[in-house]
Amino acid sequence: MRHARDSDLDRVEALLVQLRTLPGLIEKKRGVFYRKSRSFLHFHEDRKGLFADLSDPDERIDVTEPQGRAALMAAARARLNL
Repeated sequence: MRHARDSDLDRVEALLVQLRTLPGLIEKKRGVFYRKSRSFLHFHEDRKGLFADLSDPDERIDVTEPQGRAALMAAARARLNL
């Protein structure tokens, strides 16, 4: 599993747009989000699909399909207490 490249992230640009609206997150590099000074979320790609890794607690979510993208947004909001 490798870190997602720009071409991988192009497939989930609408999801990235949604994540950018969440208060408290800073996108330091495309697809790499921080909360304060700590890593919060980044993406990986492999032959099975595209995955988001959330921190605190660690969780990997398959965001290849729309239901996984919705699950990621729900998990991110919960961690941010939104």
